[in-house]
Amino acid sequence: MASRPGVKKGEIARRLLAWYRQGHRDLPWRRTPDPYSVWVSEIMLQQTRAQAVIPYYQRFLERFPTVERLAAAEDEEALSLWSGLGYYSRARNMLRAARMVAAAGRFPRDYETIRALPGVGDYTAAAIASIAFGIPRAAVDGNALRVIARVENDSSNIGAARARERLRAIAGEWLPRHAPGDFNQALMELGATVCLPRRPRCAECPLEPRCAASAAGTAASLPVKPLPAITVRLESSLLVVRRAQRVLLRRALMTGFWDLPTPEDLPNARHGARLGSFRHSITHHRYLFTVFQASGWRGEASARNGLRWVDPSQLAEIPLGSAARKALKLAGLA
Repeated sequence: MASRPGVKKGEIARRLLAWYRQGHRDLPWRRTPDPYSVWVSEIMLQQTRAQAVIPYYQRFLERFPTVERLAAAEDEEALSLWSGLGYYSRARNMLRAARMVAAAGRFPRDYETIRALPGVGDYTAAAIASIAFGIPRAAVDGNALRVIARVENDSSNIGAARARERLRAIAGEWLPRHAPGDFNQALMELGATVCLPRRPRCAECPLEPRCAASAAGTAASLPVKPLPAITVRLESSLLVVRRAQRVLLRRALMTGFWDLPTPEDLPNARHGARLGSFRHSITHHRYLFTVFQASGWRGEASARNGLRWVDPSQLAEIPLGSAARKALKLAGLA
């Protein structure tokens, strides 16, 4: 849909950049245009709030200040710093990409090569390219889509690829060639702090005078989203097995992270005291985990069966899954 009448080309960018440069959140990845640092932050920010990312980002760069250091790291060392951040395929893809970049001798400096790295999609590639190299590519995430749909008063369902492509094209028209990185960050910042999903703070918005949805009174109802996925509720048990003060862990083949074993992993183990329960969400799956002490297991822990005895003092150095971390806390081990 067309922008509001009277909006001159470049006016949205001027308003947005002036607002952004007047004051925005002081996030650590905004203090440097270093492509490696920008890439780390953008991967961590995928489906994760900025405030949750900050401590992980800082610890990760302290341990791996360059892509070469990350490429040379052992998988378990790098994954341990990701433990608790969730969406663990991001960490595995990051390691693969770091080794590709190190082998090439430098971080890629064009959009297409950045886009080809494992774990990098259209949005992430555009964000890195624009922020680190000044390449004029519009980076449109969920926050940006919301802003664009409201400014345009676009009631299309953003679950449809055609609708998203149209909104991305509009962002590309707004994008100033002289400051693409700042503009992309400003658009996302506006969506994250002012143009909020349920209660947009229109009175504080620099684009309100040119926002068609604000004029029509439809801002709170936009953008139109697809129906949410049906929530799947599951129950499972986790076992805390001790031997000579060590605790038994099981490696998840799909993620490379370590979890506590389930009764299915240790069919001969005897359940003991119930230590508690907790809820855990993965996308639209809602788990209720119950944690038990267990004993009587006499099997062998080896690389072959993915089991391992670990001293509690070593748990901080091991990439633990989020559910395992919660369960071990109930057991007084984390």
